[in-house]
Amino acid sequence: MTRVITVANQKGGVGKTTSTVNIAAAIAQAGHSVVVIDMDPQGNASTALGATHHEGTPSIYEVLTGELALVDVLQECPEIPGLWTAPATIDLAGAEIELVAQVAREYRLSRAVEAMLAARPVEYVILDCPPSLGLLTLNGLVAAREVLLPIQCEYYALEGLSQLLRTIDMVRTHLNPGLTVGAILLTMYDGRTRLASQVAQEVRTHFGAQVLSTIIPRSVRVSEAPSYGQTVVTYDPTSPGALAYREAATEVLAMSTSDPQGYPQT
Repeated sequence: MTRVITVANQKGGVGKTTSTVNIAAAIAQAGHSVVVIDMDPQGNASTALGATHHEGTPSIYEVLTGELALVDVLQECPEIPGLWTAPATIDLAGAEIELVAQVAREYRLSRAVEAMLAARPVEYVILDCPPSLGLLTLNGLVAAREVLLPIQCEYYALEGLSQLLRTIDMVRTHLNPGLTVGAILLTMYDGRTRLASQVAQEVRTHFGAQVLSTIIPRSVRVSEAPSYGQTVVTYDPTSPGALAYREAATEVLAMSTSDPQGYPQT
């Protein structure tokens, strides 16, 4: 069964998009077929995966408005065979407003993903949501079976997380009963600071086994890679950031989704 994973955190700057593209790239490099759906109007995931996403490019916007099928907007990553991207363009910024009056607006992406999988089965679909809890993120949560939560190892790491968990709980209750919080990924870890280790310990204490063992370090190479239209796993495969994301991807691959998991409230 295809695993559909939404990467979400309404707090910006937590490494959400970076984690999406690098874990997707590492999974594809391991021989699996992967589709990344860029739901963020900024289009950063599209950039990192080498996808064209200037205005007028067939994109996820046309999919959500019903003009195109998801399979018709996919672009293959030039660096990694088997990794495909549904890009985001600036048009997506207006989608939240346009979808408000539409019927079954929360299910637009879910139905598009189902139709794509019927036409082109893949093993993994990974969705990169914008840093908000609006209609685009809601579509991402309704379409997924699992949520991956990136949390940065910095002050206020858990701030706002309770709101996101309440939203996930609401989606599970009313729209998507199969949704689970699959994993939590610690990002932006700076081993030189006591604060980073304290935050990591706090997150592990609070969420337990749901936190991946791998911690993503702060890395200049990780930040540089998108400017070359690449992920760090292809830009600098032996860098600490690339190695960490490969380890995180290995953990994600090993996860079982057979049993829904609960999660503690903050």
